[in-house]
Amino acid sequence: MFNDSAAVFLLAAGGVLLISGVAAARESQQPAIDDDPWGRVGGTPPGEPTMNPRKISNAGLRLIKNFEGLRLRAYRCPAGVWTIGYGHTGAEVKPGMVITETEAEALLRADIAVFENCVSAAVKVPISQPQFDALVSLAFNIGCGALRRSTLLRRLNAGDYRGAAREFDKWIRAKGVVLAGLVSRRRDERNLFESGIPA
Repeated sequence: MFNDSAAVFLLAAGGVLLISGVAAARESQQPAIDDDPWGRVGGTPPGEPTMNPRKISNAGLRLIKNFEGLRLRAYRCPAGVWTIGYGHTGAEVKPGMVITETEAEALLRADIAVFENCVSAAVKVPISQPQFDALVSLAFNIGCGALRRSTLLRRLNAGDYRGAAREFDKWIRAKGVVLAGLVSRRRDERNLFESGIPA
């Protein structure tokens, strides 16, 4: 960690002074993300690219955990895919596989990072933290490719936030069958997404 006393020492020794993130934030007195309805730290200066959230919030993480549930023994999900932990899938998940809760948490964090990156790369318009969280949860469930090809993303990137929100309701089937769990999940994701649309 880089602290102020180290900075003073480096400066006195003629070294190069680097400002830590904490010191830089203190100097600029930027507001917290929650101060801006679009989730941008300190707003976006004119002519500068918009800064969208890049990490899921605790609220988004809770939503995913709630709908995925924690299963420490491998099982087949409704779509027929071998799954373990909080919805983790992959070639390494086999029948009879057992993990600990700590391992499940680590798998979830690694999986979420993939979908955080997916959403960050796919979205070309300003979005708020709740919208980012809802999109990460959706992508976690349907896959990054499906999100990238979706009408939801097309509408969002065209600036049609309300139209994008309505698209959540279409992702409620597994193998062509409407599932009550997906209906509930999409409802909560849509509500979260809509909560981030400025009035």
